[in-house]
Amino acid sequence: MEVAFQAIAAVAVKMMAAATLQPSGRWAKIHEKEIDENESEAGIVPATSADYFEVLARATNDAIRDWDIGSGALAWPRGLESSLGHAPSRARTKIGFWFDHLHPDDLGPIQESLKEAFQNGAERWTGEYRFQHADGKYRFIFERALIMRSDSGAPLRLIGAMMDVTARQQLQAQVCRSQRMEAFGQLAAGVAHDFNNFLTAILGYSDLLLSDSAVKGTVAEQLKEIRDAGGRAAGLTNQLLAFSRRQSLEPTVLEVNGLITNVERSLLRLLGERISIACHLHQLPQGAHVRVDAGQFAQIILNLAVNARDAMINGGCLTIATSTIAIEPGAQPAAPDLPPGEYVAISVADDGCGMTDEVKARLFEPFFTTKDRAQNSGLGLATSYGIVRQSGGHITVESELGYGSTFRIFLPRVAPPPLSYKKPSQRKLPAGTETILVLEDEGGVRQLSVRVLRRLGYNVLEAAHGAEAKRLIAAPRAPKVDLLLTDMVLPEMSGRDFADWLRQTSPETKIIFISGYLEESLAPRERRDPAMCFLPKPFSAAELASKVRQALDGSA
Repeated sequence: MEVAFQAIAAVAVKMMAAATLQPSGRWAKIHEKEIDENESEAGIVPATSADYFEVLARATNDAIRDWDIGSGALAWPRGLESSLGHAPSRARTKIGFWFDHLHPDDLGPIQESLKEAFQNGAERWTGEYRFQHADGKYRFIFERALIMRSDSGAPLRLIGAMMDVTARQQLQAQVCRSQRMEAFGQLAAGVAHDFNNFLTAILGYSDLLLSDSAVKGTVAEQLKEIRDAGGRAAGLTNQLLAFSRRQSLEPTVLEVNGLITNVERSLLRLLGERISIACHLHQLPQGAHVRVDAGQFAQIILNLAVNARDAMINGGCLTIATSTIAIEPGAQPAAPDLPPGEYVAISVADDGCGMTDEVKARLFEPFFTTKDRAQNSGLGLATSYGIVRQSGGHITVESELGYGSTFRIFLPRVAPPPLSYKKPSQRKLPAGTETILVLEDEGGVRQLSVRVLRRLGYNVLEAAHGAEAKRLIAAPRAPKVDLLLTDMVLPEMSGRDFADWLRQTSPETKIIFISGYLEESLAPRERRDPAMCFLPKPFSAAELASKVRQALDGSA
């Protein structure tokens, strides 16, 4: 860029004083003696030719502007049309044209920057701003310019190279958004973890009271309201965990066209009569399979459909399409962060009002919404983003104000599952008489677990931290512990460290880890071994009873 800048300056000097400037000194010798005739014969422009500087300027692919500061005249030696899209005209030969096409937010700062450069005797000026292309969109420009001055130091002319850095700015913005989303995810996961502890106690005790035959009438009705509110709160924490990619999913291998067909029936009722649905599904005979949680995938499509419906105020068409793509090594990915491989693409497009760039930049942020907050939590698209990312894929959006929006979901393509038949199992609440040690620092969760297990007939020991649990086990006549039910995150000694200590003295003891986080989101050191079980919070009494029996029987 420095060579190109010097070339531009040289062109400007030649334009300003061609009649008075003659080659002299070292450059005169080059001009007279060092032109390589072989280069000229080969069609190569010699370094001393006037055309050489034009070649260097063209090599940068930048727009070049030449501003006569005194008269306000503006010349465009190159790039006005090829880089900025504006055809040459008399209206574009005044500096007002350049100022008029600066983004309104950049106009003031750029004027101040130029004023300061002119007044402090600077030889060069650099600026970053947005300039309006002929298509109406703004391009991010990085300009480096030479300020030519009179003998007294007054600025006479500014010759600058306007480099289009839009792609770089967009990439930087994308990185910043990814980092911001990651920070949001960590915050959301921490909040959801704490809430899951509270909700486990709320839901569990509500179930225990509702199962008591003495609880009747108004008290029972009020308990049901509490239980329902707790259930809705659990759904909200699941949305937060989904956004942060820490939700407990149950993925299975499914054919994508079948998923869309199942959701389509719900969409017809959801969208209403003014909006039609067009499906363009792939026709691959072997199908296109993905590994996803079917229920969560359906929720993603419904979220996108609701947004599309709200964008098509006067009606329109919702188009859903499926296809497959292959990303070769070294090729430009269809979406950021997608490694090479085969993917199934699902697009959901509408012909509604579209979105501004500002809205698109914040679209997947949690709690961001352009709708009435009383009717919308702002978690729909954030949840969809988290589920797709947790499933190994990516979601993108293309939208232009007045021309609708298109969301594209990319999920890794997997092999179809083998045909199998599984005999339906009968679900029941099992009981037992074994000894279980409950190690949990959250009092509500610990007391609930102890009460449920004792009702089922188990002999239960309870402790709030590792040191207390060790004292219970080491006490005289302490029973042999058949199963340890422990939280992963505990003060002083983690649940994983205590489990490792216990298995050294009692290797036959079964282990169940419980946590408000998804297991995969825990630090590698805290994750379970294959022989251990995992129970995510919040859990119901039935889920606790089933997991305990499975672990004791070795069927988990």
